[in-house]
Order: sequence, then structure tokens, then C-alpha cells
Amino acid sequence: MKKLMVGMALTATLATAVTPGFGSTGGNQEKAYAAATVTYKVTASKLNVRSGAGTTYGIIGSVVKGQKLSVVSKSGSWYKINYNGRTGYVSSDYVQASGTTTPPAESTTYTVTASTLNVRSGAGTNYASIGSVTKGQKLSVVSKSGSWYKINYNGRTGYVSSDYVQASATTSPKLVVDSFKTLGNAHQVILVTADNYDTKSAKIQTFEKVDGKWKQVLTANGVLGQKGFALSKKEGDMESPTGKYTIGTAFGRYANPGTKLPYRKITANDVWVDDSKSSLYNTWQQKPANGRWTSAENMDIPAYDYGFVINYNESRTPGKGSAIFFHVGTNYTAGCTATSKEQVVSILKWLNPEKNPVIIQSPVSELDKY
Repeated sequence: MKKLMVGMALTATLATAVTPGFGSTGGNQEKAYAAATVTYKVTASKLNVRSGAGTTYGIIGSVVKGQKLSVVSKSGSWYKINYNGRTGYVSSDYVQASGTTTPPAESTTYTVTASTLNVRSGAGTNYASIGSVTKGQKLSVVSKSGSWYKINYNGRTGYVSSDYVQASATTSPKLVVDSFKTLGNAHQVILVTADNYDTKSAKIQTFEKVDGKWKQVLTANGVLGQKGFALSKKEGDMESPTGKYTIGTAFGRYANPGTKLPYRKITANDVWVDDSKSSLYNTWQQKPANGRWTSAENMDIPAYDYGFVINYNESRTPGKGSAIFFHVGTNYTAGCTATSKEQVVSILKWLNPEKNPVIIQSPVSELDKY
């Protein structure tokens, strides 16, 4: 990247992605989070809670940055949550899940097998019946305790006997990385996509291969160069390079946040040489220049509080672009990829060089190249 441009901070708004038909009764594409030991925290300053999984549904309230959520399940880009005793939905783009690196591998469908099954206020027949469900009905299960399922029932918490509920695991929807043919021995992938070449807004997803199967780990909003992606990057074009790259050195202005990558702490003298005529072009050096270069980027800036080097232009071809990083930022860059500091640190902690991580950057329409 070049120096991070100054501008108005990106304002978090609800994502528009909707999973059709996702409602309170669950379904094959809904992932139950009952067994997960995960903390879910809001990352937007203010996030709307809606009555359904989509921006077309009414707003029933809001949550604020740092607030912890009681997540029931996830479908597409929406979390179903317990909100003040009601069922609500929030965009997963503005919720950080921490405490585990792999989400559940399978979704589960819970189906009533009895002709009529009482829903009780507690986990036992001594609790009062608050309603009933019928044979074939799908249930939204929160958790299991003994022989009882805790469910969401018409916006309330209810319990049904597991003896009369069939739980069947279904294969998770196919992930985008499942179709990639160029990953080789990479077991961790950071995927950065944009709707087209000209947008600076990006979607960042991370995936990990566990026991031969790809699992999605994280989804976050990000930004690219001011002019979007580059078909053929050049020095100073304000565009981020497309392609697949290995992960280089992690860096930051503070102590190692817990990454397994090689880590280098930035000092006041650290620069990245962007002088195409210098023999040190596209390398990390220290001042003073002493005639070794005429242009270099200062590394001791807030954008580089944490980040890592994207191994772009390793041949150091003059004019092809330099200083391509993944770092902190929410507006736009001059050629790097950026996201919030919280997400950068989360990804740094997750990355493991033993799993040969790569980063793929591409418009959505060209993912078939990989």
C-alpha cells in the first residue's frame, strides 16, 4: 500500500444479503449453535435488530458496539438471536464471533415425530404446557438438556421431549472454496472479494481445511484501494492487485498480538521502499536512505498498528507495485486490503504458517479462475 488516504470513516449499515424463507421454524440451511463455545459481540456503533432475516423486515430494537449477543443459529449472513425475550435477527457482518476457529460442520433439522407434542415451560412433564407442535413440524432448537430440547416457540422459550423429535444432520451448503482447484497444499484461505473491479468495498472471508473438509471461520467487511481492484497493477495506481498470494511477515507497532507468523515490531526508522529505480524496491528497510532510494513509505503509522505482508511482486519488478499489505483501515487504501483492527488481530491469531495460508483477491465474477 501507499499512505492510507484520510476520509470519512465507513459507516456500518445492515447487509442486504437474505436467505429466502429463513424464519423462526428453522430449516435445512440453518446452523444450530447449541454446542458452540463462542462469544458474539457487536462491532458496529449501532446495529438494528430485525423481526426476520433481511432488511425488508421491521426493526424491533438495536444493540450497540461491544454488546454480547445470545446467538441461536446462523443462516447465510444473518444471526438469529434472543433479544429481550423475543426472537430477533442481526447481520453477521457486524458481529464478531470469538472463542473458536471453526463453526459447526453440519446443520441439523429437528422434526416432530408424534402426532401432537406438548411444548412445556420447563424441561420436564411437571412443567405447564404452553402449546403444542404436530407431526412433521420443524423446530428451532437452541440446546439439549438430558432428554429435553430447548426450543424457540412463537417468540417464547419452550421445551419438548427429545423422544418425539428426530434430529437429522444434513450436509452444509457448499462453500466457495470447495470449487477452487488452485489451492494445492493450502489449508487456510483468506478470500477477499468485491462486486466488480471499480468498487473499494470488499468482503473478507476466511476458511480452514479440517479433516479434509473446508470450514468457514470468519466473515467481515473490508476495503480495497481507492480505485478498486487492478487488472494489471502499477506503482501508484491506487488499486489492489488481484490474484493468489502467500502470506509474508506479520507486523505491528505494538507487541506480537499472538500470531504464529514471523512477527516484526515497527520502529520509527522503518520504511518500505517504493522507488522503482532503487535496487531495494519493494523491500522493508530502515532510514536513513543515504542515497539508496529517493522514495519510501513510513511504516510507523496507525494503519500499520497490525497487519501482514501480502507477498505480491516478489520478483520486485520495477513499477509493478510495492508495499502490498493486509492492515487496519475502514475507508480505502492506495493498494492494500484493510479491515478493522479487531478483525486484523483475529485473523493474525488464526493464521498458521504450518497450514500454508494464502490470500485470494478477486471480483466475484472471476472466482472460477481459482
